[in-house]
Amino acid sequence: MKKKMAIELKNLSAGYDNDIVIEKINCHIYEGDFFGIIGPNGGGKSTLLKIILGLLNPTKGTVKIYGKIPKIGRKNIGYVPQYSEYDKHYPISVWDVVLMGRRSIRGVHPLYSSDDKKATIEALKKVSMLDYKKRHISELSGGQRQRVFIARALVSNPRILLLDEPTASIDKDLQINFYNLLKELNKNVTIVLVTHDIGVISSYVNRVACLNRFMFTHDDEKMISKEMLEKTYSCPVDLIAHGVPHRVLDDHEKKNKKGVK
Repeated sequence: MKKKMAIELKNLSAGYDNDIVIEKINCHIYEGDFFGIIGPNGGGKSTLLKIILGLLNPTKGTVKIYGKIPKIGRKNIGYVPQYSEYDKHYPISVWDVVLMGRRSIRGVHPLYSSDDKKATIEALKKVSMLDYKKRHISELSGGQRQRVFIARALVSNPRILLLDEPTASIDKDLQINFYNLLKELNKNVTIVLVTHDIGVISSYVNRVACLNRFMFTHDDEKMISKEMLEKTYSCPVDLIAHGVPHRVLDDHEKKNKKGVK
């Protein structure tokens, strides 16, 4: 059975003023994918996310989300940024944070409906945080807060979950539980994950892209190689792997040397 296209990037280039950050990106992300994106700082990952979300227009090429331009298609996306800013002294509970995720559906209507509240309960259940609904957001651990922010992204019932370095504020010991949560959510939601964590790429995602101005995608079971990482990060790399499964990526096709800085 042919998979439905969730995100389509065709001959995409973008940047700021006259500075091109990403170039000639071609990528298809299908419904049900757990799609990982790795690459060095400054390689264009944040720029790519902005384009997918419709916050930045490409200089060339097209982006389609379920066949629609980003400003229309992004209603299918739940977004979890790397760092979610909040005022530790502002009186806002876990319940309120997640409920606010329904504003994209409520629009200008000031009051939340019973459907909004039911959706909030379901979203908190999915991330095992319903028992914390009355807690102030500042009382939670980093891992618990990220679960709440994922619930906020899920409460609008998105088809795609877009996550930017979601474990940046989570202790290493809690990251396995967090990624197991994402794996469970992936049964019903397409996930696009930006990360520096090679261990995650080797253990959880089913497709991976390496982005450093140009994008290299890998769709088979061979996921990580020393040569691939050196081309992406433009420096020598040593790999250390623990546990199973691990995957090894085939070498990239040769690309324009312009992409290596």
